[in-house]
Amino acid sequence: MGNTEVESAIHVGNGPLPIESNEKVVTIENPKTSQSPPNDPPSHVKETHNFQEKPKSPEPDIQMSIRTANGKSNHSVQPPSNGAPKTYAAVAVGKQANGAVVEYDNHTYPKLPTLDEINREREGWRAGGIHFAPLRVPMIRRMQTGAVLFHCMSIGLFVSIFWLICANPLTWPILVPYLIHLTLSTAATNGKLSYRSEYMRNLRLWKLFVGYFPMKLHKTYDLDPKRKYIFGYHPHGIISHGAWAAFVTNALGFADLFPGITNTLLTLDSNFRLPFNRDWILWMGLQSVSKESIWNILNKGGAKNDGQGRAVTIVVGGARESLEAQPGTLRLILKGRKGFVKMALRTGADLVPVIGFGENDLYDQLSPKTHPIVHQLQMIFLRVFKFTVPALHGRGVMNYDVGFMPYRRPVNIVVGKPIRVDRAHGPQPVQEEIDLLHDKYVKEIEKLWAAYKDQFAAGVELEIIS
Repeated sequence: MGNTEVESAIHVGNGPLPIESNEKVVTIENPKTSQSPPNDPPSHVKETHNFQEKPKSPEPDIQMSIRTANGKSNHSVQPPSNGAPKTYAAVAVGKQANGAVVEYDNHTYPKLPTLDEINREREGWRAGGIHFAPLRVPMIRRMQTGAVLFHCMSIGLFVSIFWLICANPLTWPILVPYLIHLTLSTAATNGKLSYRSEYMRNLRLWKLFVGYFPMKLHKTYDLDPKRKYIFGYHPHGIISHGAWAAFVTNALGFADLFPGITNTLLTLDSNFRLPFNRDWILWMGLQSVSKESIWNILNKGGAKNDGQGRAVTIVVGGARESLEAQPGTLRLILKGRKGFVKMALRTGADLVPVIGFGENDLYDQLSPKTHPIVHQLQMIFLRVFKFTVPALHGRGVMNYDVGFMPYRRPVNIVVGKPIRVDRAHGPQPVQEEIDLLHDKYVKEIEKLWAAYKDQFAAGVELEIIS
């Protein structure tokens, strides 16, 4: 980041997209033989909103498949013939297989894959090749795929439309003033949120988007609307789909869970220099992650025009953390990230830790450990351009194995306990205050992880690095 930007940022809508999947399934034991029902959410979770679209039952002749969370192996469901207990394929959104029904609601959660499962799946993919999605799937699933596809391709789509319009000289008298306005506008940093449109944030498109994975937003503590807040979202993942769903759209019910709080997701300032894409993300309420932007948002607006009830969300790990996003892992770039803590002390904004369980599982990418040369090139690209391009792959629109769409895997966004922060004396907080508050924030992240890891990320280890 430059001198005027906080050390972290989120990539918005950049990435290709994959295709429709027949169904996301989890293999579970026959309810008649199993003694272990799914875990309920921890008792101290106050409220959970789930706005997942309920799909219609699939056609009877749709072949069910056993798939791990990576969504690749696609073997027919067959009861074991060796006398072992039967297993059933249970679709996460509540479909029926051999008489067993598993619903993905507030009381049942699909398990994330272990590293051994992921490795076995990759071996199966190499042996089995590409598995195509069936043509006959419920329309709601097609619509969900279309919503995710649009979001992932939005930057390329809007910029392409701009260049197509530029090809027509008749549009130049309109485009030239627009480009001048784009260059001079301060809408992304002035803190007024004048472009923000609740209509755009409430589009049904976003309920389809969150139903694709599906995603849920979990509240653990109330937030006082008379305070101001800085949310720290972890991990970055590849594209931070969870942060977009929870804090940009209203599809997960943020406004209902935290009444009186106006939350703004922050992204790289360069995203506001892309024609047409700039207007789209401003309508969705995004702002620049620069220091100027954070200061203005948290000191303007609200009931008394002093920032009360305002909040910003920063994806703290930034682009570098996106290179660490591997399924079955959680590596946070946090030890050296103190810019957001400094801004909290300058503005008197409480810090709120947020963990998106499952964010790292939405894509596969080349590991820095096994492909060090690729990783070095990505780091050089990051230093030069302030963003990077992960060597990723997901699923496709019409197949389960190749493409740039995220896998259909659950993401649970848990908002933790706010850390009270008093405004520092003087224009700049002292380093001792920054270090003390940063240590407290890291401990809260670890507590939040420990409280929910067994529920949402069994077998995954948290690693905090600099």
